[in-house]
Amino acid sequence: MTADDIQRAARTRAKILDGFARAERALFTRPAPKSPNAQMRFLRKRERGSTKSLAARLGVSRKTVQRYLSGASTKPNKRLQAALVQETESEWQPQVRAQARQRAASSGGLVISCRAYFGLGPEGTSDAGRVRDIQVAVSPSHAAAIIAAQEEGATESDLHDAVAEAIADAYFRQGGGGRAGLEVKFTDVEWLNIKF
Repeated sequence: MTADDIQRAARTRAKILDGFARAERALFTRPAPKSPNAQMRFLRKRERGSTKSLAARLGVSRKTVQRYLSGASTKPNKRLQAALVQETESEWQPQVRAQARQRAASSGGLVISCRAYFGLGPEGTSDAGRVRDIQVAVSPSHAAAIIAAQEEGATESDLHDAVAEAIADAYFRQGGGGRAGLEVKFTDVEWLNIKF
């Protein structure tokens, strides 16, 4: 695998994870804390009151955490702000997210829409590879595989392969119809959205 392939896979995985994050944010019944002070208080509760473990989680010093909790600091740098938003949203309303994931894996499936390069057949045919905009409902079994891979912190290629297989099966193979053995190449993802 070349360095270019590794970077492409990392960008694709990031887009898949971003798609999950956006889909989960759409499920929230209450807005997540917005101010750095409120985010710090919320995350400290999730860390059972430990400022030391919260500081390690955010990659800052314990004093920094204490300054935000006391209100002495109010404007975090870009890296800390991004970490606060990401960590807060990853912990916010876990039951709502768990119910949506369970529903998707058992009965509802997922809807994946993306713009990416899909290659099906040899050049010069109607199945030749090209960039396509696709929106497809993915079966609960494929949704379960994608969700399990994402929750287990799957490697870039595993997560990419699970999404590619789900799209290929639902859109190109149509659930194992006449093109059951069709190989589908899925690369160069420009954007990807997921809906529960």
